[in-house]
Amino acid sequence: MTTAAPRRDVPATLEEVAERTQEAWGTYRETLRDLTGRDYDDAEHRAWEVLQRELRELEGRRSELEATSLLPP
Repeated sequence: MTTAAPRRDVPATLEEVAERTQEAWGTYRETLRDLTGRDYDDAEHRAWEVLQRELRELEGRRSELEATSLLPP
């Protein structure tokens, strides 16, 4: 049986923020893949809300990391 290392909840670097941003968009696209009509409409609304929430959180973290990088050592 294989196990994966636990994923940290909070990105520690700007690179991790960028990676998580791409993952969020990928999840959004995958959620909607192969859906049509009413199924697509219903799923798209929910998926968009989730995506926007994740992007806001990631942007907040990006701002924190950028502000920290500007502090004198």
